[in-house]
Amino acid sequence: MSSDGAFCPVYASIDLLQEKWTLHIIRALLENPLGFNELGRVVGANPTTLAHRLERLERLGILERTMHSVMPPRTSYTLTPAGLALQDVIGAIDRWGRTHLPAPPEEKPRRTPRLTA
Repeated sequence: MSSDGAFCPVYASIDLLQEKWTLHIIRALLENPLGFNELGRVVGANPTTLAHRLERLERLGILERTMHSVMPPRTSYTLTPAGLALQDVIGAIDRWGRTHLPAPPEEKPRRTPRLTA
């Protein structure tokens, strides 16, 4: 909701995507499905925060959780069509950052794959 009480899709989207780790989770899952521990390593979030973000994204239909019947039990997370639709958003952020936020000379650039959009 916006400040005047009316629903605003831009405000609601920013409210969701600005939550810490949310864009990192979505970006990691754009590459391929991942398990909980794999996501934790890739994203760097603590397990409690990661679990909360994953539950919210699942509740909103952005990702889905699959339980695998193996020992030990395994869970994997995959983006839904709604989650995959965020690829263009992530790509736009990537392009903007590469254009307007050059890495400082003393900082090693992160080794992240370049998204094509």
